[in-house]
Amino acid sequence: VGLHNCGFWRPKSLLDTARFTLSFNSWHRKNHQDSRALWKHEAVQKYLETLSKEYQQVSRLLNADSINDFEQRTLRRRCADLSPIAAAFQEIKEAEREVQELEAMCRELDSRDEKQLLELALEEKETLNKKINMRCRKLFQLLVPKEKYDRSHVILEVTAGRTTGGDICQQFTKEMFEMYQNYADYKHWTFDVVNYTPAEIGGLHHAAAHISGDDVYRHLKYEGGTHRVQRIPETGLSSRMQRIHTGTMSVIVLPQPEEVDVKVDPKDLRIDTFRAKGAGGQHVNKTDSAVRIVHLPTGLAVECQQERSQLLNKEIALRTLKAKLYQQVIEKQLSQEQSARKLQLGTRAQAERIRTYNFTQDRVTDHRISYDARNIKEILSGKEALDKLINRLLEFAEIEAVTEYLENLQALEGGGC
Repeated sequence: VGLHNCGFWRPKSLLDTARFTLSFNSWHRKNHQDSRALWKHEAVQKYLETLSKEYQQVSRLLNADSINDFEQRTLRRRCADLSPIAAAFQEIKEAEREVQELEAMCRELDSRDEKQLLELALEEKETLNKKINMRCRKLFQLLVPKEKYDRSHVILEVTAGRTTGGDICQQFTKEMFEMYQNYADYKHWTFDVVNYTPAEIGGLHHAAAHISGDDVYRHLKYEGGTHRVQRIPETGLSSRMQRIHTGTMSVIVLPQPEEVDVKVDPKDLRIDTFRAKGAGGQHVNKTDSAVRIVHLPTGLAVECQQERSQLLNKEIALRTLKAKLYQQVIEKQLSQEQSARKLQLGTRAQAERIRTYNFTQDRVTDHRISYDARNIKEILSGKEALDKLINRLLEFAEIEAVTEYLENLQALEGGGC
């Protein structure tokens, strides 16, 4: 809230209250940033001090008798915004003071008799540092504006790419789809297969699933793009020659808000039916239950063979088509709201290579944050290792957001009413 000459309080965003001269871009490029590193930056400290002082000022004004009901409501909202930030800021400051005291004590504890006490002090210091790191992360999460679609369910699609030989793309696509299915189970989400087109030799050409649960889009939004695999095929000439093949598969993640209001003229649709190719017993091979819908004006096409009922498959396919059409609106908004972060974390476009899975070196590399993880099998199991990688991406994005806003911070010009 900013106090103007007329005494009227105007609400402002959390990242819009002070002027700093920053060179975050050059600093950020030279440092592989994490929350603790950003916390230590002088400009961030000044900014958080500003918010903390504003919180104290707002709290005092709330107790004043001179403000009217409208101003009181405005102040209460601002106080509610600032309160958790001011509290987290003070908690981190206090924890850092405790660390400094422990460090001073450790410098004095150097005799053999005090060895056990020194070990306890070092253990306490490590615990405090972990607490500070965790609270720094939470503090920056409070500062970053929540994305509109973070809590949305998603449509996730996987498609095999092409390779010079072998079937590694199709096999890798199947492994990736199963990885996301396992990750949904790990996060206690619901994973409903919408379309599944297997390859002839045990792999997968294309598949799609509807994933619902808490904060699904927030966790999966940076998975969209091209995933590259490097491995020696298990069968064929290349396997005998021990030749490494490189292939790709693509992931598309579409947020699907609970209510998608997109008008689709039935005249613009071409609806085809065919026999399902996926699992489902003898029934799927004997009836034309699968449905493909083509939106003629845009050329968008969707398929569904999840259900045995053609009518149900048509409803699901139409819902997926509306989500894809709505995505065009969403992408326009995201490109406006996240221009800087998209440069860092990618456009989430299908053609952009975001990650490499090198089986011969047992290494997964995320190219956007220069992050390497060992043990591909653990990543592909879709559990803790994948969750750790995804959380590294989220933390990097949060820091990019804070950096971006602080770079563009400008003082509110004082003026009349």
